[in-house]
Amino acid sequence: MADPNSSDSQSSTTPSKPSSSSIPWNGNTFIATDTSAGRWKMLWRAITNQLPPDELKKYWWDRDQRNSELDCRMCEKWRDDLLKTSPVIVYMNQQIAALGGDVGKHNIRCRTCPQPSLGGFDSDFGIKICANYVDSKSKMEDTIAHEMVHAYDILRFRTLLDQTNLKHAACSEIRASNLSGECRWANEFFGNKFMKFTNHHQECVRRRAVQSLIGRPDCKDDVKAVKAVTEVWDSCFADTRPFDEIYR
Repeated sequence: MADPNSSDSQSSTTPSKPSSSSIPWNGNTFIATDTSAGRWKMLWRAITNQLPPDELKKYWWDRDQRNSELDCRMCEKWRDDLLKTSPVIVYMNQQIAALGGDVGKHNIRCRTCPQPSLGGFDSDFGIKICANYVDSKSKMEDTIAHEMVHAYDILRFRTLLDQTNLKHAACSEIRASNLSGECRWANEFFGNKFMKFTNHHQECVRRRAVQSLIGRPDCKDDVKAVKAVTEVWDSCFADTRPFDEIYR
C-alpha cells in the first residue's frame, strides 16, 4: 500500500496545471496555466476570437486575478495622490466632512472585480474601486468623484440608495454622472467614441443613469429604469449642489 504522505502519492492525486507544450495554439477552450508560453497561447486564442464568450470571460478573469496585486497597488497610489491633489475630490471631501461624513484612504478600497464595473458605493462599506477596470488616473478621479456624490446625497438629502426607492437612486445617479466629470466632451469623444457636438452631456448623463439602474433588484428592466430617470430628470439634472454649477 502506498504511503499517503509520500510525494508519489500526492503527485498522483493532486491535479496540476498543463504545461505550455500540451496547449495547442488553436482551440476554443480556456486552459489555466502557470507558464509564460501557455499564457501567450491563451492570449493568442483571446485576441484571434477563438474563445467563445463564456471562455473569454474565464480568460480575462484569470488574467485579472493574476494581476490583482499590481493593479491594486497602482490603484492605491492613484487614490492617495488624488485625495491630496484633485480639486474636485478635495472639495467634495470638505463638503462631506461638513455634513459629518468621512471619506479617505481607509474607506476607499481597491479591489479586483469579477464583473465589468468602475466602482460602487455602500453607506456602510464606503467606496469600492475596481482596480482591474479603472485603467487610468483620470478615470479613477471621475469614479471617486461619482461615488462621493452618492455619499454627499445620503448625508445631505437622506437619499435612499437601497432597494426601497428607485426614484431616489435615479436622482443620485443623474447627479453623480452630471457632476463627476465622466460625461465631459473629451471623455465621450476619445473614450466612448460618441462623436456628437451638441447635447452630448445630457445624453451621456441620461444613458449612464439608466445603465446604473438596470440590474438593481428593484428595477425589472430597462423600461422601468428609463421611466424612473425621466420622472426625476428636470429637477435632478438642474441640482448641482454642492457646486454652484457643473464643475467639470
